[in-house]
Formats: sequence, C-alpha cells, structure tokens
Amino acid sequence: MLVSSLRTSIFRSCTNARKGFQHSGRSPQLRDWLVKRGQSTIAAEAGASSAQAAATVPNAATNRILGRWLLGCSGLVVGAVVLGGVTRLTESGLSMVDWHLVREMKPPQSRAEWEAEFSKYQQFPEFKIMNHDMTLQEFKFIFYMEWGHRMWGRLVGLAYVLPTVYFWKKGYFSRSMKGKVLGLCGFVFFQGLLGWYMVKSGLEEKPESYDVPRVSQYRLSAHLGSALLLYCASLTTGLTLLMPAHKLVETKRLMQLRRFAKGTGGLVFLTALSGAFVAGLDAGLVYNSFPKMGERWIPDDLLAFSPTLKNFFENPTTVQFDHRILAISSLTAITGLYLFSRRMMLPRRAKIAISLLTAMAYGQVALGISTLLLYVPTPLAAVHQSGSVALLSLAIWVLAELRKMPK
Repeated sequence: MLVSSLRTSIFRSCTNARKGFQHSGRSPQLRDWLVKRGQSTIAAEAGASSAQAAATVPNAATNRILGRWLLGCSGLVVGAVVLGGVTRLTESGLSMVDWHLVREMKPPQSRAEWEAEFSKYQQFPEFKIMNHDMTLQEFKFIFYMEWGHRMWGRLVGLAYVLPTVYFWKKGYFSRSMKGKVLGLCGFVFFQGLLGWYMVKSGLEEKPESYDVPRVSQYRLSAHLGSALLLYCASLTTGLTLLMPAHKLVETKRLMQLRRFAKGTGGLVFLTALSGAFVAGLDAGLVYNSFPKMGERWIPDDLLAFSPTLKNFFENPTTVQFDHRILAISSLTAITGLYLFSRRMMLPRRAKIAISLLTAMAYGQVALGISTLLLYVPTPLAAVHQSGSVALLSLAIWVLAELRKMPK
C-alpha cells in the first residue's frame, strides 16, 4: 500500500511538472533536469520510509538475531546447571547463609570480613555436625563455589532481561514472542527465589533427624527442574527461529515418529529430574554395583519406608533403583527411535540429530555406570550430570527437526 501510494504521487508530480513547463516557455534541458531531480528526491524518501518500516517489523533478519540470543541464553543456563551440580558435589551450597541481591555481589576482602563470614557459617548445622574442624582457608573454597554459582545466576538474569528491553523497544518481537520472552524472564526470577528457598532448607535445625545436614531433595528437584524447563523453552524457541521447518510429507509413519520422539524426550527429561533426587539423598553411594544391586536384582529394602509412596522420594535405595530403570528405559526408547527412523526418508539434518542422540545415550549410560562403580568421584559425577543436559539438548534438536510446517 505504501509503495503504491508513493508511485502515484511520483507520477502525478512528474505530470504536473511537465504541464507547468509546457505552459512556461523554459528550455527543455532545464525542465528535464528538474523533473529527474524531483523523481530521485521522492524515491529516496520512499526508500528511507520503507527501510524504517521494515526495521520495526519482525522479519527473517530479526528472527536470526533473536534465535542467536536465545541460544546464548540457553548456554548460560547450561553453565548454571553444571556449576550448580559441582557446587552440590563439593558440598559448598550451604556456605553462604544469607541472601542479598546486590550486597553479596562483592565477596569478603579483608581478613576481618572473612572471619565475620566464617563466624556466621559456624552457627549453622553443617559446620557443627560435619565441618567443625574446617579452617578458614577451606571455608574460602566452598564460599567461592557458592558465590560463583550465585553470580552466574545473576548473569543469566541480565542476559535475559536487558536484551528483552532493547529488542522490545526496537520492535523485534511479534505478539506471540512477547508473551514467550515475558514468560522466560519471569521464570528466571522465579528460579532465583527457588534457589534461596532450597538453600534455606539445609540451614534449618533438625533435632529429630540423625542425617547429615543437606538441602531438601524436593526443593533441589524443583530447582533443577525449573532450570531444565527454562533451558528447554529457550533452546526450543531459539532453534525454531533459526532453523526453518522441513517440508515433510505428513504420512502416518512420520506422525508416529514424531509422537515417538516426543515421548522419548519426555522420558529423558524425567530421567534427568530423577537424578536430582539421587543427588539430594546421596543415593549413588548405597549400592555401588551393576547390574545387580548388591547380590540381588531387587534389593530387600526397596520398600522399607511406610507409607509405600514415601519410598519413591525419600528412600535412597528406591530412588537409585528408579533412576536405573528410567535410564535403561530412556536408552531403550532412543534405540527404538533410531531403528524406526532408519526405515524412513528423512532430511539429512534430522538423521544426524537422531544418530547423535543415540550415541550420546550410550555414552551417558556408560558414564552413569562408571560413576556408580567408582563411588561417585566428583569429576566423573560432574561429567555425568553435564551429560544429562547434553542428552536433553539432542532430544530437543530432534524434535525441532521433526516439527510441522507452520500454517
């Protein structure tokens, strides 16, 4: 509409100019020069107006920018998950006993400040029961681990919020994208609050408990689960913006493959989430043998707690057993997905994604068994936890490659 109106204006202006020159007896050279100048001026203004209009409307170029931004945010979330896992494995998560949004961004500097921080830590159960002989130098290590995790979380928040404000002002977001990015930013703030809520559970005095001080496995699972949801949403949206959907013929087998891939992705997510219960209860240390648990396929204390439902969330034996079953089920499902896809004509990228998912699944199971047999060494356990995120990432890539064309 804008281009059409401009063309009409240009035509009328040129026509009027010619008529005026015909009535005035001016030279033809001057007349042609003025007409051409008027045309170029109007065309330049039209081009500028079109460029300005295009800059405020989401298009392929802005979608690529948004896609890369969301992939970058996804990478930062992965860093937070991995760093959080290492913080948990090094038992550093309870070293900072209070929470301040701005004040804690600067760690202690002088010896007096360090001693004051150490004195606060000494008032809580973890020091009294487990670390009563800890030195100030040892405390600095676990403090910096937790401080680094918290600072990384703030970096994640800034990476979501600041570009959102900028892109919103530039008009890069469509109506649907506005809702998505607002949801992602809100989820980041929720994740931060949930992290502190989790830490508080490990700072509480529990006179009736004979267990070592640790955060609630329920809150730990909620904290990890929300981080994984944030990651999945960011990665899915980013891949959708960057990769055009394949023009696949909607056959019955393709729809079955798509449903199979969705179910497999859900199983991978559930397996990763069950790992949080394993970590929260130190369930990796109860039966360090494979494939049997001790001398039995099904251990005697599998349902030792009452009521029965309690075993699935609080009994370390049951939690490890469940994680084994979920891991084997995920491996079986991924293998089936690979074999099913081999009999179909799929785009090259989709085949690569499914093949990498399958290879990663076998590698992740090997890492899990090794971690168990070696009594959960911190480096190997950290790699295993990172492998779960890598496996989930590949499952999301497969789903992105198999998605339907937008109508």
